[in-house]
Amino acid sequence: MNMLTQELELKKKLLQESTKVLNQQIQAAKEAMDEAQESANEHHGAIEDKFESFREACQIQRDMYARQLDELISTMGLLKRVNATRENREVSLGAVVMTELQNYFIGVSLGELKVEGESFYAISGMSPLYKAMAGKTTGETFVFRDKEYKVLQVF
Repeated sequence: MNMLTQELELKKKLLQESTKVLNQQIQAAKEAMDEAQESANEHHGAIEDKFESFREACQIQRDMYARQLDELISTMGLLKRVNATRENREVSLGAVVMTELQNYFIGVSLGELKVEGESFYAISGMSPLYKAMAGKTTGETFVFRDKEYKVLQVF
């Protein structure tokens, strides 16, 4: 297996892990939304005022989870645009960026992912950190929050 194949294999695993994490978040939001809806429905038809305000609280919660779900679904749409079969020569969407401080996967913001025993921070193309490193290539440096990062590898 040549170096590039290994790198693309790692990128594919990062994409799979990102998708898995996002699917879990989507599932959790759906379940929370359904639970809030069920709680509201159970108290439907109760005459007392306190049940009415409880039901309203459940609806508000349901709407909050629904918004969260919408956001997660559009995040998944962005993630689907990441191409794991293409090598990135510079920091851009879909790139894996190794620096001497941390490793990054440019796609969507999911926090820390563990793949093959290594940590990667999944960040979005909207993040200030991404904006600081965008367009950099192997060997170049960038500064973020007063720290200098050296790009060891981009693929």
